[in-house]
Amino acid sequence: MASTRARLIRDMVRIRTVEEVLADHYRDEQEMRTPTHFSIGQEATAVGVCSATTVKDWVYSGHRSHAPYLAKGGDLEALVAELYGKEAGCAHGRGGSMHMIDQSAGFAGSAAILGEMISVAVGSAWAFVRAGEQRIAVTFFGDGAADEGVFAESLNFAAVHRIPVVFVCENNLYSISSPLSVRHAEGTSVHGRAAAAGVRARSVDGNDVFAVHAAARDAVEHARRGTGPVLLELATYRWRAHVGPGTDHDHGYRSKEEIDSWMAGCPILRAADALRAEEPDIDAAVEAWRAEFRQEIHAAIDRAKALPFPDTARLLDGAYLPAAH
Repeated sequence: MASTRARLIRDMVRIRTVEEVLADHYRDEQEMRTPTHFSIGQEATAVGVCSATTVKDWVYSGHRSHAPYLAKGGDLEALVAELYGKEAGCAHGRGGSMHMIDQSAGFAGSAAILGEMISVAVGSAWAFVRAGEQRIAVTFFGDGAADEGVFAESLNFAAVHRIPVVFVCENNLYSISSPLSVRHAEGTSVHGRAAAAGVRARSVDGNDVFAVHAAARDAVEHARRGTGPVLLELATYRWRAHVGPGTDHDHGYRSKEEIDSWMAGCPILRAADALRAEEPDIDAAVEAWRAEFRQEIHAAIDRAKALPFPDTARLLDGAYLPAAH
């Protein structure tokens, strides 16, 4: 199946399969000594947005970084090696799950500090303009990061200077365990804040990969034309805990019934249902892709385990060290 819509589903299946296997190994082996934030259930946001960019466009993300990293074309084996803390990892074993990078694929970096990469993406996009380059920057962040001051500052700066940046808010309703209802005044929204700052903004069903892709394509084209920044607020939901491989319906801040209701709207199943009339064999293709990607991730894990850890004599490579006086 070579259609664009089928490829979007295939990319979601790959991310889902990779993360599910990684979560099992993380839980059962305790060999990945890094906090992990899985995007299981949120695959449509990363795939839909990144598929609308080019290799030259830079994508940044926050702590939930595996999905955008892979959707942008990041190296899976380098990702896995990084989780195991190996020198061959994409951050040479120093960054872990929250500090992914593959600039050859246009994934410029991710960071653990809430909202950190929002302003960095704005700065990168501004640099593209000043250099006369037809490139854009995209920054992924959650609804919790939208409560940070840097979000408001970045919106204003990008709007004033018509910077070619696309802000992507993956609104999964929770900032760790704090629901949106206790953080945002009734009747307000993230895309409403952006519009008030003079940024073109829209709300999209973040579990509809085709709708996300169409909205992202329009946003990227708008930004690339030099007509200013765009914000996409994508309504989605994480199936696993905020951090780690487990579920958290027993923690008291959300119910199993709520999680089950969102799982029933699985973005992969929804996309397959929508494509079935066009591609009658889509269900068989999804199962074949799952089997293919299970083999791929298991092989990557086996190779990562055999790789060396960083040499302790070089642990400070890449770190800023002030000159001795």
